[in-house]
Amino acid sequence: MACRLTYFLLPCFQIGVIDFVQSILLAAYEVRYVDNQKGMEIVKSQLSWKIGGQQGEGVESTDRIFSTALNRLGYYLYGYRHFSSRIKGGHTNNKIRISTKPIRAISDDLDILVAFDQETIDLNAKELTDKGVIVADEKFSPVVPDGVKARLFAVPITAIAEELGTSLMKNMVASGASWALLGLPLDVFKKAVQEEFGRKGAAVVDKNIQAVERGAQFILEHAGGPLDEFLLEPADGKQKLFMIGNDAIALGAVAAGCRFMSAYPITPASEIMEYMTKTLPKLGGAVIQTEDEIAAITMAIGANFGGARTMTASAGPGLSLMMEAIGLAGMTETPVVIVDTQRGGPSTGLPTKQEQSDINAMIYGTHGEIPKIVLSPSTLEECFYDTIEAFNLAEQYQCPVIVVTDLQLSLGKQSAIPFDYNKIVINRGKLVTEVPDREDGSLFKRYALNEDCISPRVIPGVKNGIHHVTGVEHGEDGRPSESPLNRKKMMDKRLGKLSNLQVTNPILVDAPHETPDVLLIGMGSTGGTIDEARARLQNEGITSNHVTVRLLHPFPAEELRPYIEKAKRVVVVENNATAQLANLIKLNVQGSAEKIHSHLKYNGNPFLPSEIYSECKEMFVWQR
Repeated sequence: MACRLTYFLLPCFQIGVIDFVQSILLAAYEVRYVDNQKGMEIVKSQLSWKIGGQQGEGVESTDRIFSTALNRLGYYLYGYRHFSSRIKGGHTNNKIRISTKPIRAISDDLDILVAFDQETIDLNAKELTDKGVIVADEKFSPVVPDGVKARLFAVPITAIAEELGTSLMKNMVASGASWALLGLPLDVFKKAVQEEFGRKGAAVVDKNIQAVERGAQFILEHAGGPLDEFLLEPADGKQKLFMIGNDAIALGAVAAGCRFMSAYPITPASEIMEYMTKTLPKLGGAVIQTEDEIAAITMAIGANFGGARTMTASAGPGLSLMMEAIGLAGMTETPVVIVDTQRGGPSTGLPTKQEQSDINAMIYGTHGEIPKIVLSPSTLEECFYDTIEAFNLAEQYQCPVIVVTDLQLSLGKQSAIPFDYNKIVINRGKLVTEVPDREDGSLFKRYALNEDCISPRVIPGVKNGIHHVTGVEHGEDGRPSESPLNRKKMMDKRLGKLSNLQVTNPILVDAPHETPDVLLIGMGSTGGTIDEARARLQNEGITSNHVTVRLLHPFPAEELRPYIEKAKRVVVVENNATAQLANLIKLNVQGSAEKIHSHLKYNGNPFLPSEIYSECKEMFVWQR
């Protein structure tokens, strides 16, 4: 049974023994958690929490500490960050979904909303369930909008923070208040606070912990203890990674042997460069922040030509600037890895919002015709392993490899099982370190016409490996050539080397039904959302299979074809306005056009499970 000691202690606050009562309250709060862990009041396997306010108010740090503490307890987490494209000001909110089981989608609804201003309530309260709670700063006299049944706790968040020395600590007061509603152990949260502020000294840590305790105390007093409807099942307690996709990509690059990165900061790719800036110097590598994306890609190509494993990372606008140089890498057959983190376009567009509209640009953007590979990971684990594979593929096939994500996958923080470093294999392809003497003194045939269309590759300084390298058409030794016969041979050679491309899981398939009512196809961050929608469809008696396309180019038409042929209907889910993925499927899979229905979203927000479910259900009912 839950401890209700707080009810009996409330009168004590009216007679001045606050310090004594606070210690008793928090002790009772810990008892509540112990009871819950013993299974005496287990009611929820997941819930969602959101904090919002003006950018620069500490929303991000609050979310970070809150989620870190939950991660330490072993819960699975999935986060979405809504923020403005400016340094300070403008509404921002972070939403965390907490679960005892793996999750890969944001939730439709909301249980707890922490608000630093009325705008946060006005914009987000509609997501709250009927039993939801708003924890708001009483300073702005919070009002619950009409039609919202959530319970409001007006907490003196700013006032408590100012009593402790500075209003900057209001985020910790709010954290303590919302954490207390869950009935989870406060000690875990305190440790997360110590890690966050430890570098600032013991005094700062102590003040922030006091802020957390005061926030928890206020809620325990006014709510009568943790709320039954927010009691979570115990987590499994197992160690989990908790990171954004950009960090997984950067870690994968380091594990792959990348030791040089050239890039220009851009949302939502900058975290990759930030991670590499901190890490590569420790490993004898380097990161250069270039003047623009043109310099970034050409430096990466040059470093790869010199024998290093290198990369660059950008978003749509930067990718546009790189196109000519990507063509150079294709013509000179120089390996290079490029990460494209898609965001809202065109031009500056929506720099901090979700979109998947670079598909055509990545595949068709370069002038002329070159071989290139485009990989599309859909989970944190895939971000890590696919980045390693990208470096291997770039050197095996001596061509540009683009790893494409989207903003939600790049910046959404989520749980993952620890990566298995024993799976890492480094393959440098036909990299030659010794070249035999040639009596005739001829140049090394860097672009030799081989049966598999992949030539031996040397790096500068290898004895007897001297050859020409040029962006104009050339012969086997690299010398410029405009011969029509040579041109055709070289074009066929370059374009032919991907004819036997081997990529790990070009499509990811979950197909329990032989002839499903609906086949759902997506890419990137849509995978988890599609799976949740499928579970709801199953409850309605609508069967579904799911394919995530992980290799966008060369397109895995033969792998995808049987799943399309067996499905009664096909729904392609993508965050763009022109159905780029659907059109790619139609182009490559003959006979698919009449089956395909596009479900598009391009307002800057990721898909919700309910949206995909509703689209499929309406289509099924209409067609039936």
